[in-house]
Amino acid sequence: MKAYYYDDVEGDPRLPHLSPSPPLTPSHLTSLGVLSYHFPSSSPSSPFDVNSLAASRSYSHRDTITVSPQAMGAVYEDKIKSFFHEHMHEDEEIRYILDGAGYFDVRERGDERWVRIRLEEGDLIVLPAGVYHRFTVDENNYIKAMRLFKDEPKWTPLNRGKETEENEFRKQYVEAREGRRFGDAVTV
Repeated sequence: MKAYYYDDVEGDPRLPHLSPSPPLTPSHLTSLGVLSYHFPSSSPSSPFDVNSLAASRSYSHRDTITVSPQAMGAVYEDKIKSFFHEHMHEDEEIRYILDGAGYFDVRERGDERWVRIRLEEGDLIVLPAGVYHRFTVDENNYIKAMRLFKDEPKWTPLNRGKETEENEFRKQYVEAREGRRFGDAVTV
């Protein structure tokens, strides 16, 4: 997992968009409420580690998604564009990368800059409810991920706007972020 500021240069969002500033640390991500873990699929303990994390966070449901032109067919480009619209969810968004690579962008404090997080096989990320974010695959156009949920999956993205600023989950997120009340990330 690599995190850095998005360079805001026009162009294909599937490219790295690496800014000249230094990489961001896991503690910086934690200050935004983003938790990061690494459970390499080649490690015999990774299934146990993922299951332990799921149990500790009360994730009781999971599925697998493949995002690629081959898996999604004619709707692929439209789906990628929709994933890249800035939005939030009322639930945590948890992804364990099984294969391929992609980017989650989350808003920095003040909601002006994007923090880009590159995820590859073995990376697991937890985005808090209420955080503005977006997603895209990398230039290889392929990612396979396990999605984990506390309850039945809720897929409703709430696109950023006046209504989301008044959303209770958004308000709780901003209050926790500004009050610096997020826990420490665990790097395994």
